[in-house]
Amino acid sequence: MARKRKRKDPKVGTGKKPKGTGRRLYTDENPKDTVRIKYATVADARATAAKVKKISKPYARKIQILTVMEQRAKVAGKNEQARIAKKAKETLKKRREKK
Repeated sequence: MARKRKRKDPKVGTGKKPKGTGRRLYTDENPKDTVRIKYATVADARATAAKVKKISKPYARKIQILTVMEQRAKVAGKNEQARIAKKAKETLKKRREKK
């Protein structure tokens, strides 16, 4: 007889829990909500920036996603991709100021 393993609650997973929140770092509590970022090529970076602009997430989350992409691209030495992410952030900021 095969026994089924119970899946652990991700909130019980590893990682620190910041004060004032129920979320944990280093644990993907909702994988369906994850936004995949690609920046291997300039075309990938442009596609990711366009996707982030279109998704229905809060402004702060969009900025956070683009900042992650920018920082990772910089560290990887991909300055053009980092520039694309930074420009996308500026576009979002300008669009928000107009409202």
